[in-house]
Amino acid sequence: MATFQIKEKMFSLGGKFTITDQTGLPCYHVEGSLFPLPKTFKVFDEEEHLISQIEKKVLSFLPKFNVTLANGNHFTIKKDFSFLKSHYTIEDLDMEVKGNFWDMDFQLLKDNQVIANISQQWFRMTSTYQVEVYNETYNDLTISLVIAIDYVKELEKNASN
Repeated sequence: MATFQIKEKMFSLGGKFTITDQTGLPCYHVEGSLFPLPKTFKVFDEEEHLISQIEKKVLSFLPKFNVTLANGNHFTIKKDFSFLKSHYTIEDLDMEVKGNFWDMDFQLLKDNQVIANISQQWFRMTSTYQVEVYNETYNDLTISLVIAIDYVKELEKNASN
């Protein structure tokens, strides 16, 4: 099992932040594009190898992201239309995500087995997430998923202000 903490920097141009392990050591870092069209995030490991690229589709009514992992796998995260609470569809991935996206408390499942738990830590100045991945082969995928969903939440928060 691997445990990560994702904590965004409050005043970061483009969205740069570090992801640490359970001991506080950096294990990933994220660099967001400075300009919003198209908004992209690149995730690197501690040795500066590209792990994934996350790109927001420009002409989409609801937020939609294409995620390409370094191993060549790719998937799409799409926010679905819903009045009561947030719901996301993960296309091209033999997994499902269940839980409360608005509160950022959800699970990643494969064949009804929990692969990862993601929960937001409240009472912090910035978005901070605790990510527990039970099968470490899904570390990169899970980190990329959380970054994309958090960006959608950030867009919604900015739109409501």
